[in-house]
Amino acid sequence: MKSVWLLSGGKDSFLAAEIARDQGHEIGIALTVLPEEFSMMYHFPNASKAELVAGLRGTPWKSVSENSLDSALTDLRKQGYDELISGAIASDYQKTRLEKLCTETGMESYTPLWHKDQSDIIRELIMRGISAMVVSVSAEGFTVNDLGRTIDEEFLSDMEIRNRRYGINIAGEGGEYESFVYSAYGCSIHIISTRKIWEGSHGYLFIENAELVQSRVV
Repeated sequence: MKSVWLLSGGKDSFLAAEIARDQGHEIGIALTVLPEEFSMMYHFPNASKAELVAGLRGTPWKSVSENSLDSALTDLRKQGYDELISGAIASDYQKTRLEKLCTETGMESYTPLWHKDQSDIIRELIMRGISAMVVSVSAEGFTVNDLGRTIDEEFLSDMEIRNRRYGINIAGEGGEYESFVYSAYGCSIHIISTRKIWEGSHGYLFIENAELVQSRVV
């Protein structure tokens, strides 16, 4: 199948693409939705930098607005793309919306992380050598110091504690945190400057300037 990779720039969409590739799916293009404001469906912080994340895999990239996603998929279907790969884990709202879009455009929806154990998802991310950082937090138990943290074994341990204490989804599937992939396969994104915004109980880390150091052609 010739696949469209729905890329937010975060860990789940990146890992979904890797699993799909391992299973023989041909990923032809990465597609990022750029919402005009914070969205229940799509990442807002640093979505415009997702082109750099696509570059880690050497995948062609394009962006669309939230309102033009359906027409973009229709155009891609006409170009021979027949599948949409996404990183949905547990959100019925997200998965149902994507499946509806696929039905309307004649594509199939593929969600390789669906209902996987969330601790296992983080472990697989670490095992594969995919480095991601936290760029948004919005739940009790997080502080400004979590912004910019790398998602590693220590972070996983902290999240498992917070899950027991506050009920936070370990992979952030409830919107508790969002991430940005900055390194994989020995290739990396050099983050030159960032800006943090903290608003009492939630905050964001915006990547102001960054560059792709080296990409991988797969």
